[in-house]
Amino acid sequence: MHMLFRTLWHMWFVGRRGSALTFADVSRSRFRVWPTDLDLLRHMNNGKYLSIMDVARFDLIQRNGVMALFTQEGWYPVVVGQTISYRKSLNPWKRFWIESKILGFDDQAVYMEQRFVRPGPDRRPELYARAIVRARILRRAGGVVPVTEIIEKSGANIAELEVPEEIIAWGRTTRLPSTRDAAPSNW
Repeated sequence: MHMLFRTLWHMWFVGRRGSALTFADVSRSRFRVWPTDLDLLRHMNNGKYLSIMDVARFDLIQRNGVMALFTQEGWYPVVVGQTISYRKSLNPWKRFWIESKILGFDDQAVYMEQRFVRPGPDRRPELYARAIVRARILRRAGGVVPVTEIIEKSGANIAELEVPEEIIAWGRTTRLPSTRDAAPSNW
């Protein structure tokens, strides 16, 4: 439940103060590791990274204008795949930033990269974790919004965006069957 409050706080008091972004820009969202983020080993729980990434994505789509488009069109984003690699632990009370960037599109989805960073020993941003996210855009009335419609209505300049081929391959190989198709769980 506290993630709902964290999300609303970030949207109302943090995201609105940030400068406008284009589709090619990087959003930087500031956070702190709270006691509710910790696991028994006293560092941020691996699942909490994914929850906080949600908050940072809202910052990105709020500041690049997509949130207003989603509201107007009756659309909403859903994560359909993600992978994350951890490099260093985030410990209690430490400040960190999530850098979020739209990489581009394939025929079905949008790809984003999100990085957890903190100042390193030389004060430059140091990478703590990196995630790739694949998301689809759905209609509240039902159905999937085609990528071509998303690009057209958002004004995204796809020439500025390029998804590395290995990420497209990851998206292809990790896809699950459509919700209209059978998907038995056979071991």
